[in-house]
Amino acid sequence: MTTPRETDPASVPAPLVRPRRLRSTPAMRRLVAETTLAPRQLVLPAFVADGITEPKPISSLPGVVQHTVDSLRAEAVAAAEAGLGGIMLFGVPHDADKDATGSCGAAADGILNRALEAVREEVGDDLVVMADTCLDEFTDHGHCGVLGTDPRGEQVVDNDATLAAYTELAVAQAAAGAHVVGPSGMMDGQIIAIREALDRAGFHDVAVFAYSAKYASAFYGPFREAVGSSLRGDRRTYQQDPANLRESLREVRLDLDEGADMVMVKPAMSYLDVLRQTAELSDVPVAAYQVSGEYAMISAAAERGWIDHDPAVMESLTSMRRAGADIVLTYWALHAANLLADGWGQR
Repeated sequence: MTTPRETDPASVPAPLVRPRRLRSTPAMRRLVAETTLAPRQLVLPAFVADGITEPKPISSLPGVVQHTVDSLRAEAVAAAEAGLGGIMLFGVPHDADKDATGSCGAAADGILNRALEAVREEVGDDLVVMADTCLDEFTDHGHCGVLGTDPRGEQVVDNDATLAAYTELAVAQAAAGAHVVGPSGMMDGQIIAIREALDRAGFHDVAVFAYSAKYASAFYGPFREAVGSSLRGDRRTYQQDPANLRESLREVRLDLDEGADMVMVKPAMSYLDVLRQTAELSDVPVAAYQVSGEYAMISAAAERGWIDHDPAVMESLTSMRRAGADIVLTYWALHAANLLADGWGQR
C-alpha cells in the first residue's frame, strides 16, 4: 500500500476546470457579478422648449420629447423618485431669439434658466440638477462658440471670445439653481475660465463637469433634431478626431489640471477604449454619454424585431460601467431604473 506522498503525480488526473460552475444559478451569477448597474449611476438628459404647450415627440428619438417647463417638472420628480443620480437640461429657444453670440442662453428669462429654476424648485437637492453649458442651441449659426476670423480672413470659432460667453452662461445657470455646469464646447481653457468665474460670483459649491473627450461623431444626428440646431457644416475644428486616443487623454489631463470636478467621454459605445484609459487616468468621477445616435440605433433595431430591446439597453449600459464609467448619461435612465426596480439582473 502506497501513501499519497508515494503516488506518481503523473497518475493523478488534473482537476477539470469548469467556469460554468459560477453561472449555474441566478443566485450564483449575482454573487460573482463583477459589474453593477444602479439608478444612482444614471443621469437623464432632458430637453425643454420655448413656445410649446405640451410635450413634443422627437421623431428620431422614440420615447423622448421636448418638454414644456411644467412637464419637465414632472419628469424631474419621476427621476428623483426613481433614485436617478441626476438630470442634465438642454434648452431649445425660439428661432427668433437666437443670435450670433447665443445671448439668450445667459438671459435670466431664457428657456434653459427658467427650466433650471423650475426643476430646482421642484426637487431641491434630492436630484443633481445639471446644465449643458454651451452655445450651440442658442446661436443662429449652430456652432458651440462665437464666430470670428483668423489671420487669413477665414471664419472660425473664436476660442477666447467663446470663453467669455461660457463664463457668463455658467454663472447664469448657477444663479438659476444648477448644481453642476457642463461645458461641452471643447474650447481650450474652458474649465479654468468657468471655475474662476463661478468662484468670483460666489458659487464655490457649483461643480464643473468637463466634456473632456468629445468627438466629432456621426452619432449626434438625432440630438440636432431635439435641440432644433441651426448648424451648417461641422465642428471638426474643435471637437476631436475619432482616429485619436492620445489627444483625448491629453484633453483629460488638461481639464483635471484646470480643476474639473468630473470628466466625460462622448459618445460612449464606439469609444469604450477611450473610456477605459480615461478611468485609469482620472482621479475624479468619470462619465460616459450614450448619445442620441446610439439610443436611436438600438431603438430602431428593436422596433424592427432584429434585437430584444431591454436586454440590448441594459447590456449597452453595463458595457460602459465595465469600461470604467462611474456615471452614465442615457435617455434610457428612467426606463433602466424601472427595470432595475423590477428585478432586472436577478434572473
